[in-house]
Amino acid sequence: MDDPNAALTDAQTVDLAVMALDAAARVAEAGEAPSGVLRCEAAWFRAVEIPRVRGAVERVLLGRHPDLGLDFLLQVGALDALLPEVKALVGFGDGEWRHKDVWKHTRQVVQQAVPRVEVRWAALLHDIGKVKTRRIAPNGEVHFFGHAEVGASMFDRMQRRIPLFTGEEALSRDVRFLILHHLRASAYDGSWTESAVRRFAKEIGPGLCDLLDLSRADITTKRPEKKKRGLDAISELARRVREVQELDARIPPLPKGLGTAIAERFGIPPSPRLGDLMKVLKDRVDGGDLEAQRDNDYYLEYLRAEGLVSPPNA
Repeated sequence: MDDPNAALTDAQTVDLAVMALDAAARVAEAGEAPSGVLRCEAAWFRAVEIPRVRGAVERVLLGRHPDLGLDFLLQVGALDALLPEVKALVGFGDGEWRHKDVWKHTRQVVQQAVPRVEVRWAALLHDIGKVKTRRIAPNGEVHFFGHAEVGASMFDRMQRRIPLFTGEEALSRDVRFLILHHLRASAYDGSWTESAVRRFAKEIGPGLCDLLDLSRADITTKRPEKKKRGLDAISELARRVREVQELDARIPPLPKGLGTAIAERFGIPPSPRLGDLMKVLKDRVDGGDLEAQRDNDYYLEYLRAEGLVSPPNA
């Protein structure tokens, strides 16, 4: 029997692929799937201009029903053709290994995430590294050690294959950052010291809000008490970060007169070098390696112990 697709022109196949992508976006926006939509060949999707691909996928991600839109992209073959890293999650980690299906988890994370483009892209891609990192322990426990780092590297390769974020370098950096760090907030427990909270806030920087929102969305347990514990821990971390930032904004990190004490103890006159040493100490306080507002001797001893200065008669 002749292949009915053989009579289609290149332009017609591209039109069909665009129609399928648009249909997925409408499904995500309206929550209803059309009937009789054609599953397209991979080459048809790959011939669609990348900005149109990204626009359609973002409409899916930002829709009210992104889980349904993602399933539709799977049904018509778009995930296979355009985002094989995501398609690989379908059926992966299923009950065979007593671990939840990563595709179902991913759809739920996207659905639960706040509808900001950075967060929803990261929600879609945050677990792609699990496929390459799954390990089964002798007792049957499933582990994905290093999957965040592997996922960030996969994102880089995905970008080279299909540069979805061309012209949106800031968005690309934000999404990669969230993939790389998506486990950081969930590692929090109440035992973190003030210095540890300060270090976390410093390392995460302006991506903190997006990261916390992604971490909340990443809690997909069906056990209400476990979900509440996870959400409460993230809220506590957010509160403690705010408190540290407010404290640091009110109180200078270093005591008054420290510069003079350094100059006298180590024979360093007012100079760029003295300014550099003060900056080192401030950065170490900001990073959580040193405590703020201690007595001068605390910081002088640190400079000596780290070999950053030596006594004038040494």
